[in-house]
Amino acid sequence: MTPRRTLGPALALLVALSGVARADESVRAVGAIGFTVSDLDAALRFYTEVLDLEPQGEIVEIANPDAERLQGVFGLRMRVARLALGSESIELTEYLAPRGRAFPEDTRGNDRWFQHVAIVVRDMQRAYARLREHRVEHASSGPQRLPDWNPAAGGIEAFYFRDPDGHFLELIQFPPGKGDPRWQVPGRALFLGIDHTAIVVADTEASLAFYRDALGLRIAGASENHGTEQEHLNNVFGARLRITALRAPRGPGIELLEYLAPRTGRPRPPDARANDVLHWQTDLVTPQADAVAVQVHAGGGSWISPGPVALERAPLGFPRGMLVADPDGHVLRVRETR
Repeated sequence: MTPRRTLGPALALLVALSGVARADESVRAVGAIGFTVSDLDAALRFYTEVLDLEPQGEIVEIANPDAERLQGVFGLRMRVARLALGSESIELTEYLAPRGRAFPEDTRGNDRWFQHVAIVVRDMQRAYARLREHRVEHASSGPQRLPDWNPAAGGIEAFYFRDPDGHFLELIQFPPGKGDPRWQVPGRALFLGIDHTAIVVADTEASLAFYRDALGLRIAGASENHGTEQEHLNNVFGARLRITALRAPRGPGIELLEYLAPRTGRPRPPDARANDVLHWQTDLVTPQADAVAVQVHAGGGSWISPGPVALERAPLGFPRGMLVADPDGHVLRVRETR
């Protein structure tokens, strides 16, 4: 992770004069969930043909100093594609230059660079059969139904798998009465949308100081999960997790996964960069990037960009933004919209 950058006096003064002191007044939504891929064309085939995501617009190719400052990667040339599933979207980025490192083959479910998106399905058995038809790599031993003794999670069916680069993904089916009511609306689509992105954290309280207290996301639910179903879902023997679901006013949730056991997960590599294939970035949509930048430091996070970056011609769909990191190194992209 890029070392923490100190808050410049000009930016601090700008925020003070603007009267914007609370990020919970300015973080309006969680937006696209993005990650780096080694081959954009291959990734597009996987996500459109296997998981039924739909392209949004054309592939954009970017190589300019503004993008270098935003991503913290000098001399970059990248191709970016946006895909939609229901009301949510993901963003895939291939770095033509400089090429980053491949996804670590020995990644475990409790390592603190772990992140996934949870794709809601109408019928778990049909969705699992679709993945088997395409010979998708398992991360769980098979779909798991979480036990009824757990009131927050009982009846939910879930399955972890991996994309061609090794990124973790989840299928999730909610029983009636759990999850967003829109997941129960009748229809024909098999893959419905993205409920949340999940990240492994070292300390839930430290993460809440960042996401809840500094950035203003609200707690939408919490549980402590363990047992054979959870072990087989995460493929971590003896897994016992503290799970905290967070929400902004709009968009998918951010789910904190703290492994109470086993506490053997490795930290994110300190030299990881946006062109490495383990890189994920989750969008926070705001009209006040300066205010969010201040709150990142207040909550124990750090900057990857040198500060909010103006993007000439807005090639990524927003005029100003920055990359920041939470206390565990998970990356967020602050997108300023007017």
